[in-house]
Amino acid sequence: MLLLAGVFEVGYALSVGGSHGFSVLSWSLVAVVFFLLTLFALSVALRTIDMGIGYAVWAGIGAVGAALLGPVFFDETLTPTKAFWLAVIVSGVVWLKLSDRSTPSPDAAGSATFDQGNEVPGGAGRGVDEGARRGGA
Repeated sequence: MLLLAGVFEVGYALSVGGSHGFSVLSWSLVAVVFFLLTLFALSVALRTIDMGIGYAVWAGIGAVGAALLGPVFFDETLTPTKAFWLAVIVSGVVWLKLSDRSTPSPDAAGSATFDQGNEVPGGAGRGVDEGARRGGA
């Protein structure tokens, strides 16, 4: 789903470029559609991916895709220097995503529990005992 969100982001970026500051109605409407699609797909993807990692990958796909397709659709150039820095972005996104796979989540490791949205290491020291929370003594 994150890849699809990235593809929609490329479509959005290219559409915004074609809209010339939202002065061309057809490109502007396409941009709005791609904007809504990319936000929806990204929000669905972020249900299962850490926000920081997901956003970085999404933005990287959008940036690289727009830079590679800009010369195809518009009067832009892709120089060797630009291509090098795009490769650096792609490498960074790949390494960032790979590093995310090796980090266990707190729930999977069993090292922490969550009490009303607050992380409590080891599940101890909750502050409010269960009886008091339920209204009992």
